[in-house]
Amino acid sequence: MNRKNRKIGYLCPWIFVSIFFLLSAALPVLPAASQATAGQPVIQKLARDKLPQFSDDLDLARLSLAIQSSLAYYERLPDSREFEFAGQTYRSGELKDRLSEFLVFLAETPAQTALNKWIIRHFHVYAVTRNNKPGGMLYTGYYIPVLNGSRDKTDKYRYPVYPRPSDLVTFKPSDFCKACPQTPVVGRCADGGVVPYYTRQTIESRPVLEKIAAPIVWVDDPVDLFFLHVQGSGIVRLPSGKHINVHYTASNGHPYKSIGRYLIHKGKIARKDLTMQSLRRYLENHPEKQDAIFAHNPRYVFFKEAPGGPTGCLGVEITPGRSVAMDQSVYPPGALAFIQTEKPVLDASGRVKKWERFSRFVLNQDTGDAIRGISRVDIFWGGGHYAETAAGRLKHPGKLFILLPK
Repeated sequence: MNRKNRKIGYLCPWIFVSIFFLLSAALPVLPAASQATAGQPVIQKLARDKLPQFSDDLDLARLSLAIQSSLAYYERLPDSREFEFAGQTYRSGELKDRLSEFLVFLAETPAQTALNKWIIRHFHVYAVTRNNKPGGMLYTGYYIPVLNGSRDKTDKYRYPVYPRPSDLVTFKPSDFCKACPQTPVVGRCADGGVVPYYTRQTIESRPVLEKIAAPIVWVDDPVDLFFLHVQGSGIVRLPSGKHINVHYTASNGHPYKSIGRYLIHKGKIARKDLTMQSLRRYLENHPEKQDAIFAHNPRYVFFKEAPGGPTGCLGVEITPGRSVAMDQSVYPPGALAFIQTEKPVLDASGRVKKWERFSRFVLNQDTGDAIRGISRVDIFWGGGHYAETAAGRLKHPGKLFILLPK
């Protein structure tokens, strides 16, 4: 069959790891299956009288930016590329044309009534439902950490941000054997063969990368560096005031093991109290235990320096508040969605004083190791204190609607 016309499974490579993944033992994993079992979430097309009110809590200009990123992704695909969703087939060209039309419509800054009418006229609306009612979603978040660093190693800046090492290799077993797995394998060249790559503990305790990976930058805080590895992208602030952007480029191939689960098991943090903020607080208050805690997670991430903001698994820049990570094997990549959940409201000191309901349009532009099945959405919050707070504390139920062209 011609590859351009073949229906594909659109699983993206790993880019970001959500805060949910960092705290993976602290939260319930909702069912991933879409079978119509009583009480289990399923995907259904909604009748017109079941549609939500499409109100949006953000400015439409930022939505336009996110749509342009999805359009850039579709421009790289043949118009005939097909995606299957909820028993229907949608072509890349159809998704691109409808988003282009929506972009033109948004330029008119429509009122909510006009916006709702346009959506109803031009889109099929699907919802994740439980017992025939929209719901059953779990929302979490991720963000861009900001670190302090230096191009040169000093007593203050002594924790390296490494690029991809020269001895790291990635390949698919299926390239050598048709019956072998297609999942990429990571290793290193050694003694004329390929062996598993070094673990985090080995990399951080021995100079194994000294001659094969000159650090991009050195940072001043090992806790910040660990969270950079979790998020997959970050900003490093240099002493001169200049900022550089570093983005995920590869990992050592080892699976992630939750340090949140580890600390719960050790009785150091109660399950109900575990957030990114409480985890960071424990690490900062117990520097003598950091190495052992970090070593529990063998996964290690390598970075590249690049201008611009972070890119999602579609290879396009993601937009704060408008880009989300979803299971790319379930939901059409780049597709428009509408979400309803809660966001934090901060007081003057920057603490969460309450949670309030919100709804907005988003684009499916990323994925993550913990984002599996129909019931998970990870919101990209951007950078700064609010983004870190929202990403670290959001673990709320909500509703999800997918908008696909009529």
